[in-house]
Amino acid sequence: MSKYGVMVMGPAGAGKSTFCASLITHLQLNRRSAFYVNLDPAAESFEHTPDLDIKDLISLEDVMDEMKLGPNGGLIYCFEFLMENLDFLTEALDSLTEEYLIIFDMPGQIELYTHIPILPTLVKFLTTPGALDIRLCAAYLLEATFVVDRAKYFAGSLSAMSAMIMLEVPHINILSKMDLVKNQVRKKDLKKFITPDTSLLLDDPADLARRKAGEDISDDQYADPQDKNAMLSGATFKRLNTAVAQLLETFSMVSYLKLDSTDEDSVGAILSYIDDCIQYHEAQEPRELKDEEFDEAEE
Repeated sequence: MSKYGVMVMGPAGAGKSTFCASLITHLQLNRRSAFYVNLDPAAESFEHTPDLDIKDLISLEDVMDEMKLGPNGGLIYCFEFLMENLDFLTEALDSLTEEYLIIFDMPGQIELYTHIPILPTLVKFLTTPGALDIRLCAAYLLEATFVVDRAKYFAGSLSAMSAMIMLEVPHINILSKMDLVKNQVRKKDLKKFITPDTSLLLDDPADLARRKAGEDISDDQYADPQDKNAMLSGATFKRLNTAVAQLLETFSMVSYLKLDSTDEDSVGAILSYIDDCIQYHEAQEPRELKDEEFDEAEE
């Protein structure tokens, strides 16, 4: 019997835990069961208490103290330890039925989603038929305020594409915290950011502001390497952003859904995409109508 799950990922501050909490609340209101798995060993507070918490196995704080590692190294150590103790997941998830949506709340360090093979190995373990056999969907969150800074937007989109390639599971990308940009970006302009392409660099607000100020942004070969502002506004930086945008456009893999976690309809819409990815409704048994319901349907 298959199980169903979603792995909520994205950079730090993207609103992953907030989305998980809103998703659980929405499921509860619609009489669906959720099983909340926290896989962030540094997380401290939750709106909904996790049903399974990696900190019961290992915590980032303990690793940093005992192993004398930094936060990123400590996080990788925590996941390596988890991979050596996968029974921690199996014992908790094996008995779950198809009625549950298993929500994996992931950490924000993007190294896990880009060039370290730990998460692909974990995903393979979770989805292997005959074992846990979870129909898994990845949801990658990027903060909607990144659209104001084209460099951040394209860097975040590149990370999203890297996660798609690494994990090889059904995948949706989400612009989160839409409520924060309602007064900053017009709805008409927001539509441009649904699919990343190079044309977005032509009206970069940062470049327009520098041109209005009379700054020369055409050449940076003589810029002081210690001057961060000069380097980030020069021609070399623009060529880098253009190359990233062209790469995203060439692969044509990344597109975004919009999410406002404070809006139940918005959360419900994202859930419908998740259900489509994991084919949740296709596997559900048809519900038999009771006699009184059947009579009402005939009328």
